This record gives sequence, C-alpha cells and structure tokens, in this order.
Amino acid sequence: MEEEIETPEEQLAKQHRKEKKDLQAKIQGMKNAIPKNDKKRRKQLTEEIAKIEAELNQKHEQELRNLKPTTNTKVEEVLNGVETMKLEGGEEEGEVKQPRVTKAQKRRDKKAAQEKERESRIAEAEVQNLQGVRHQEGLKLAQKLAQQQLQIKEISSDGHCMYRAIEDQLAQRSKPGIIMSVKELRSRTAEHMRSHADDFLPFLTNPNSGDMYTTDEFEKYCSDVEHTAAWGGQLELRALTQVLHLRVEVIQADSPTIKIGEEFDSEPITLVYMRHAYGLGEHYNSVERLKDPANAEES
Repeated sequence: MEEEIETPEEQLAKQHRKEKKDLQAKIQGMKNAIPKNDKKRRKQLTEEIAKIEAELNQKHEQELRNLKPTTNTKVEEVLNGVETMKLEGGEEEGEVKQPRVTKAQKRRDKKAAQEKERESRIAEAEVQNLQGVRHQEGLKLAQKLAQQQLQIKEISSDGHCMYRAIEDQLAQRSKPGIIMSVKELRSRTAEHMRSHADDFLPFLTNPNSGDMYTTDEFEKYCSDVEHTAAWGGQLELRALTQVLHLRVEVIQADSPTIKIGEEFDSEPITLVYMRHAYGLGEHYNSVERLKDPANAEES
C-alpha cells in the first residue's frame, strides 16, 4: 500500500501543534519554579508568558503567510482556530486574503521579531536564574528592606533607571518637595558637574590610557549624561545630592549601604542597587512602603 504523503500545509500544522505543546510544557515548568505565595514574581511571570506566547503566535502566522495556500479552507484549518476576517464586498466568511507585504513592512516585522526574541531571552534567563545569584540577591535585599518597613519598587531597565528611581522617590515624598522629570534631573546633573569640574575630573580616567580626562573628554562625558541614556553611578549621585540638597542612601545586598550627601539634614532618597538584575547586569530600583500582606492578597 502506497504511503500517504503529507502536504506542506499538513506538515506545517503538525509542526505548529508540536511547538504549542512544547511551549505549554515549558510554561508549566516556569510556573512550578515559582512559589505560589510569591505573588509579585508570579505576576511578572504572567507577563513573561504572554510575551513568549505572542512571539510563537507571530512566528506561526508569518510561516503561514510564507506558505502558499492550496485552498482557503486549508489555510483556515492550518490557522487552527485563529479568527478569520470577513471581507468587504460580499465575500464569504472564512476566506483569507493574502496581502502583499511591502519592504518597509518586512523591515518593521523583522525589527519586531528581533525585539520579541530579546524579550523571550530575558524571560528565559529570569526563570533559569530563579535559584541563582539574582534570586539570592533579591532575598537578601528584601530582608534588609523589611527591617525599614520597605520593599522594592521596580523601575524599567532602559539606561535611565537611576534617574527614574530618583524621580519616583521625589514623587513619593510625604512632604511637599521637589518634582523633577528624568530629563531635568539629567540636565541639572550635567550642569552641576560642568560648573564643579574640579570635584569630578579626578575620578574620571580614559579606559585606554589610564590618564585623567581631558577638558574635551570631560565635556563629552557631561554631554552624554545630559542627552543620552548613559548609565548613572556614584559621581552622578554625588552631583544630584548637591542639586537637590537631599541625602541619598543606596542599599545593596552584600555590601554596606552607600550614604551620599550626609551634610544635608533631610529625609533621604533611598535607592536599591542590584548587581544581577534581569540577567542583564547592574540596575537601580526605587523603594516603597512595605505593603500589608492582607491588603496585598486582596489586590
């Protein structure tokens, strides 16, 4: 008896079913890796899973577009439950019109796919690292913060994290205080560093020569602080304490708290410095008052 040969559409449908099944198994493993009472991580995991599923769906849809359909009915079967469009002009529901993809759209699709792939890698690194250094760092920080009735408030990782964390801290202050945007914080930091070059130049050296920055190199450094997503550190925090006339405390997991601007008698700005955040390296977060577990359960 002659063996029945699968059509390309059938082969693709079979492949898609297997990939969906494999993904569900992976997702289950991700869920099992997080304690049920860790609501914060489980909420983050839900978002990560949504990203991964969206990436797989986009991949499947693109593969279907690339495969020339033999009949509209076959396409509908391969889509495996995806809602079809009802076309204008009296065409039957279930017919799928194959739009022409422009070069510009292809470039946008490629960029979107690359970004989703990056997000997927981050999500996978998160799960794999749950029992690793990042997880342990998070536990130590949570214990330190709990002693002050505080908890971490997540700040996006985009190069502006230190300034965003300070922006958040200023907005949280119980007393009427200074409100500044990230852009203004960067501008004021750069302005202060330029006008007090002698306080900052000795700490900046050329990574290639080891020599102290020249005037031009220092100006470029300040320009990057002001106009780019250049990462901020202790020099910029020192400048900001002078700009804001506020103390800054930076809590770390395995090192003593860094205190800057102690000459100012004020309620401190409190930041959290993480060395292993998101699997991507160093990162600053803000803090907020520790929530009542009962209230957190309700929310």
